[in-house]
Formats: sequence, structure tokens, C-alpha cells
Amino acid sequence: MLKAHYATTKEIFAAWRACGYSRPPPQRPDFPDELRGLTCGAKTRTGTACKQTALLKGGRCKLHGGCSTGPKSFEGKKTSSQNGMIPKAKRTP
Repeated sequence: MLKAHYATTKEIFAAWRACGYSRPPPQRPDFPDELRGLTCGAKTRTGTACKQTALLKGGRCKLHGGCSTGPKSFEGKKTSSQNGMIPKAKRTP
């Protein structure tokens, strides 16, 4: 249901973008009442369930299922591979 809500919102704003962002912006669909107060629920390091309510489209919070899955470009992968090789004392000004 959460993914369906985000998909509907994405379609509405894609149509608005196709019209050249005419004013005023479209109304967002109401957030479903069944999803209000829904928590992340991911297992934390202490073994308890995460209580964050700010969820992304995957149903998890930014700490337990954020958007980034790592670098995609060659330059990003190169930079990522070098992390940890240089002592922090030399990196900071």
C-alpha cells in the first residue's frame, strides 16, 4: 500500500512536469490512514525493533534501508575504494 501511494504521487507529478510545471502545483493524494504511525520495524543492534515513523518507499527508515546502494560510476567506485587507506590526520585540514 505504501509503494502504491508513492507510485500514484510520482505519476501525478510526472504529468505536472510534462506540462512544464504550470502553476499551481498539483495536490498530493492523502496519505492512507492505515499507514499513519507505521514504524520501520527493522532489527536494531540492540535486538529491538526500530521505532522510526519517517519511512521511505521501501517501508524502512533512512537508517535501515536508505536510498544509497553505493557508487555507480567509475570515479565514485575509485574514490570509495580509497576510503580508509589515507590516515584521517592527513585528510583533515
